[in-house]
Amino acid sequence: MTGLLTETDGLPVAVENPAASSPVLLVCEHASRRLPEKMGMLGLSPEALSSHIAWDPGALAVSQLLMKSLDAALIYQRFSRLVYDCNRPPEAEAAMPAVSEVFEIPGNAAISAAARGERTEALYVPFRDTLSGFISMRKAGGRPPVLVTMHSFTPVYHGKQRDVEVGILHDTDKRLADCMLAAAEKTKRYDIRRNEPYGPADGVTHTLIEHGLKTGLLNVMIEIRNDLVSDEIGQRVMADYLTGLLGESLASLSQ
Repeated sequence: MTGLLTETDGLPVAVENPAASSPVLLVCEHASRRLPEKMGMLGLSPEALSSHIAWDPGALAVSQLLMKSLDAALIYQRFSRLVYDCNRPPEAEAAMPAVSEVFEIPGNAAISAAARGERTEALYVPFRDTLSGFISMRKAGGRPPVLVTMHSFTPVYHGKQRDVEVGILHDTDKRLADCMLAAAEKTKRYDIRRNEPYGPADGVTHTLIEHGLKTGLLNVMIEIRNDLVSDEIGQRVMADYLTGLLGESLASLSQ
C-alpha cells in the first residue's frame, strides 16, 4: 500500500455478508477507534482514544448482531473518525476535527491541504466508493437496499445528561423513520425520539443524503445511547429490539 495506510493497517473498509437475503444494508461509519500506524496517537492519551470522541462504542457490535438476525449486509470503516469522519464530506471541518467535545486533538490542528487530501483519499474515498458500488450492484440486480446507518452517543455531553435512549434520525425522507417511530410507540420500551440527540442541522445526515436521498433508497439513521450497549447483554437486548422494529416497519412499508 501507498499513502497513509501501510500493509500492517490493512484495508480501510470492511464488507460483511454481502450476499445477504435481506434488503437492509447496515452502515457503521464510526465502528473503530483504531488509528493508522503513521498517525501515531494524534497527541491524545489512551483514555481519550478509548472514549466516544474516537468511535461509537457498541455500534459495530449491535450492527453485527443485526446483520445476523436480519441476514443483512454490513459495511463499516475500520479506522477512527478522528482521522476522517466518514459521515462528513471532505470540505467539512468536522471531517477531521481539531476539537471534539472537550478534547483538543493536537494531531488535527492546522492540517495542511495535502494532509487533508491524503486522509480523504485513504479513508473517505474507498468508503464512499464501496458503499455506492454495493448500492449500484444491488439496484442493477433489482434488489434496491434499505440504508440503515448505525451510531451511538454518549450519555453526558458537555456536562449535560441526555435522557433520550434511542434516536431515529432522518433528513427530508422520513418514510422509514415514521414507521419505526410508530412501531416504537406501541411498546414504549425505550425513550425514543425523532432527530435527537442530533438532527440534519448538526450535519449528521451526510451518508443518508449521499447514498439514500440521492439514490431514492429508504433510509434511516439509528443513534443508541452507548451506556445501553456497553456490554454483550445490552448489545443483544438492543439488537433484538431493533430487529423487531425494523422488521415491522419494513413490512408495513411493503403493504
